[in-house]
Amino acid sequence: MGNFLECPLVTWVKTFGPLGTGDEDKLSMYLDLVDGVVLNKIMLKIDPSPTKRRVNRNVNNDVNLRIQNLTILVRHIKNYYQVGTSFLTLTVVS
Repeated sequence: MGNFLECPLVTWVKTFGPLGTGDEDKLSMYLDLVDGVVLNKIMLKIDPSPTKRRVNRNVNNDVNLRIQNLTILVRHIKNYYQVGTSFLTLTVVS
């Protein structure tokens, strides 16, 4: 877990704000990442278009809620790239 929390992806995520409690507790940082809430917030900053499903804010270590949150995140990312690619294709072809 220690190596994961020092990887470039986590370093990038931290640029959007703190993870975990204010004391940088590694376990709470890790749980903030795996519950999907923080990553969904970051995706909304990148692409603020509304999503059809709401993110579960209180995951409380529930695997099903984590999966739902990460599924929402993957759909949002896919939609972002599909719409962006379609726009680029239309712009280049026109």
